[in-house]
Amino acid sequence: MFIPGLPVHVVQRGNNRQAIFFEQEDYLVYLSFIAEAIDRYGCYIHAYVLMTNHVHLLMTPLNHDAVSRSLQYTGRHYVPYVNNKLGRTGTLWEGRFKASIIDSDEYLLACYRYIEMNPVRAGMVTHPGSYQWSSHACNAFAREDSLVTPHANYLSLGATAKKRAQNYRRLFEAQDDEGELEEIRLHTQSGTPLGNQRFRYQIETSLGVRAGQVSRGRPEKGI
Repeated sequence: MFIPGLPVHVVQRGNNRQAIFFEQEDYLVYLSFIAEAIDRYGCYIHAYVLMTNHVHLLMTPLNHDAVSRSLQYTGRHYVPYVNNKLGRTGTLWEGRFKASIIDSDEYLLACYRYIEMNPVRAGMVTHPGSYQWSSHACNAFAREDSLVTPHANYLSLGATAKKRAQNYRRLFEAQDDEGELEEIRLHTQSGTPLGNQRFRYQIETSLGVRAGQVSRGRPEKGI
């Protein structure tokens, strides 16, 4: 369960870290299903990347169960598509997705960058603009992407699409902040809200549950 209006960083992996995309058509099919899902259940996607064996989505739900239902809908359609195509059966995903509610004031744009830099950190490309299956072309170069809805924090980067894209690109000029990367990974892995103590308390009070625990130590690689 999530809080309407608050962004969520979602990671969903292939079972045993196996591939979930096998050729170009698969990426397009997944994108079509997730687009149908967010339209049906009420979610915005601000940033995304489709890696070979996992996906990252930065989403804002419009109701409490919109994220879960959107991913369930996508899985119900995408998994049979893959199984039929490959002549296989069984699950594709590694259990339930992992997700962290994001404090937009402190971490949202960092999360945008974290997601779109994933192919660079994985050594697949040298620049995020070279990777086809992400929101970077939309956010950094103002190219049309019907899946992407800009968050208010992104819109605050400039008065025009050109200016916003220009200022957004500047976020990618700096070297990775390893501490920030680890923090995003740890909070996503644990399901803990990513923000200060006051933000976490507000989230837990709103949800009426304890919202995960950050486990210090080596985070999972490749998140």
